[in-house]
Amino acid sequence: MSLIYPVILCGGSGTRLWPRSRKPLPKPFVPLVGEQTLFEATLRRTIDPAVFASPTVVTGEAHLAHVRAQLAPICTGMTIVEPAAKNTAPAIALAAQSMPRPDAVMLVCPSDHYIADVAAFHRAVKDAAALAEQGHMVAFGIAATAPETGFGYIRKGAALERGYKVERFVEKPDLETAISFLADGNYSWNGGIFAFRADAFLAELAAHRPEMAEAVRAAVEAGETRGDEFYPAAEPFAAIEGDSIDYAVMENTLRAAMVPVSMGWSDIGNWQALRDARAGDDQGNCVRGQAELVDCKRVLVDTDGPRVSAIGLEDVAIVVDGDEVLVTTMAGAQKVGKLSGAANQ
Repeated sequence: MSLIYPVILCGGSGTRLWPRSRKPLPKPFVPLVGEQTLFEATLRRTIDPAVFASPTVVTGEAHLAHVRAQLAPICTGMTIVEPAAKNTAPAIALAAQSMPRPDAVMLVCPSDHYIADVAAFHRAVKDAAALAEQGHMVAFGIAATAPETGFGYIRKGAALERGYKVERFVEKPDLETAISFLADGNYSWNGGIFAFRADAFLAELAAHRPEMAEAVRAAVEAGETRGDEFYPAAEPFAAIEGDSIDYAVMENTLRAAMVPVSMGWSDIGNWQALRDARAGDDQGNCVRGQAELVDCKRVLVDTDGPRVSAIGLEDVAIVVDGDEVLVTTMAGAQKVGKLSGAANQ
C-alpha cells in the first residue's frame, strides 16, 4: 500500500471549553488530556514513516503561531494558511489540490479530538486506505456508546471487503431518535474523520459544488509558497460560500463507504466529555490542580492556581483559569459557549 497523506484541520475556537479554551489559545493547542495538546497527539498518531507521509496542516492566520510552535518539535510538514475560514470542504480541497500525486490517499483528521486506543485507530486507517485506493469516499463510523444528540450518525449498508457501504448519513437526532439508533445497532457516530484519494475528492467536489471547486483551484494556482507554508490567493478564496464536507460531498456521493471503529474516541466537545476522557477516582471525580472533594460524585475540577473545595456535589464542573471561574452542571455544559465570557473571549 502507498503512503497515506495525513491532512490535519486546525480551526474553530472551542468556546464550550471556556475558560480554559479561548480564542487566543483554543482547544487544539491546550493540554486537556494528559501532558500533550490534542494537536500534538493528532500529529503523533500519524508519524510512522512506513505508513504515513509528512502531514499537511490546514489552519488560519489566527492559529498559525501555535501550529508553528507545536508542529516543529514533532515532525516536518506543510502548513496551508487559509485566507478565510470557509468550513471543512474548502479546507480539504486546498489540501487535495496541493497533494504531490493526484491519486494520493488523504486521511483527514480534526486536530481537536481524543483517541484512547491508537492501535484500533491505525487498524481502521489501513482498512479505510484500502477502500480509498479503490475510489471510495470513506468515513470512520465510530462505535456509538450512548444516545448522543450532538453528533451526526452513519447507517451502514452492504458489506465491502474492508468495511461497508454507507446507506445514509443522518443529521443530529433528537433524544428519542438517538435511543432508537443505539438499539438498532447499525448506526455509528460520524466523527469527521475521512479517507479518500485526492482526485476522487476533487471530482466529487466539482460535481456537487463546482463553483467552490473552481475557486479553490484558482486560489491554489495563484498562491505563494514560503518555506514550509503555502498561502492560497485571498481573492478567489473569498468568493467561496463555505460548506462542510458532509453537506458538500459525503451526503451526495454515490461512493460513500465507512469503516467501523471502536477506539475510545471523544471530540472533547464540552466539560462533560473532557471529564469522561480523563482518568477519575472510584467516585468518577476528576481533578487537575489543587482541590479537595468531600462526598462528591462525577465532579470535574480543573484549576490553574486557586484551591477548590467542594462538598456534596454530583455531575458538576468547576474550572478556574486566571481570573475566570466557571461552575456548571454537566447537563448545562453544552451552553457554556453561549456565556458572554466565552463569546467575547
